[in-house]
Amino acid sequence: MPKFRKKPVEIEAVQFAGGNSVQVAQFITEGGGSFRADTHPRNGARDVFYIHTLEGEMRAVDGDWIIRGVQGEFYPCKPDIFAATYEPVDA
Repeated sequence: MPKFRKKPVEIEAVQFAGGNSVQVAQFITEGGGSFRADTHPRNGARDVFYIHTLEGEMRAVDGDWIIRGVQGEFYPCKPDIFAATYEPVDA
């Protein structure tokens, strides 16, 4: 069976840390994306972002990474998947 490797690609991302809702909102809107925000159903103090993605609306909670992809699209990514897939780029 042939094997394939994912091409290296640089993305921009910000981790949603609960207290940085304004930064996350700016990251998405300044990049041309859209979302709606709500409070977590079990804890009114925690925000939840519902990001409009190419696949429909996706939910992002505290700890998730918000990624701007290569075509300018936005989507959330769980921290363990992010760590397994991405590494910092040296400036």
